[in-house]
Amino acid sequence: MRGRQTATLIAALILFATGQALAAGFTLTSPQLQPGGTMATAQVFNGFGCTGSNISPELAWQGEPAGTKSFAVTAYDPDAPTGSGWWHWVIFNIPANVHHLPENSGDPASGLAPAGSVQSRTDFGRPGYGGACPPPGDAPHRYIFTVFALDTDRLDLDSDASPAMVGFYLNRHALARAQIIVTYGR
Repeated sequence: MRGRQTATLIAALILFATGQALAAGFTLTSPQLQPGGTMATAQVFNGFGCTGSNISPELAWQGEPAGTKSFAVTAYDPDAPTGSGWWHWVIFNIPANVHHLPENSGDPASGLAPAGSVQSRTDFGRPGYGGACPPPGDAPHRYIFTVFALDTDRLDLDSDASPAMVGFYLNRHALARAQIIVTYGR
C-alpha cells in the first residue's frame, strides 16, 4: 500500500509542478459546441474556399480552482497540415470575475470581449477569432477550445503576440484548464 501512495504522490507533484493539473470541477460549456460534435457553419471561416459566418461561439466556465486571478481562451486545430497545428483564437487577461464570453466576442470590432482582455494574433495573421476551414478532402479536423485558469491577473503581452508566445505564458501560469473538442471537415 505504501508504494501505491508514494506513486500517487509523485504523480500529483509532477502534474502540479508542470501546470497540467486539471481541477475536477472546472468545466467549459457552449450552446454552439457539443463535445465530440461537429462545428456548425456559424463558427466556420469565411474565406479560403469556406463559406461560414466566422462567428466565435458563446463560452461559459465554472469551478475554477482557488487562486485563479484571470482566464484565457484558445481555439486550436492540431490536425492542420502545417507541422505545428493552427491557432484560431487567442484571448487572455480575462478578469477573474468573468465566466462567460458571448457569441461573436471573437470579433475585436464587436466590443463584446471583456474590458481589459487582449485578443492576440492567430495563424490567420491578425487578432480575433478565425473559424474552421480545413483543406478539402482531409479527414475532419479537431478544434480544441480551452479555457485556462491562471495564477496571474495579467500577461504582459499585446495583440501582436504570437500564439506560441502566449501559449508559453499560459502554460507557465495555468492552474487548471477545461476543454471542448469538436470536429469539422469538408
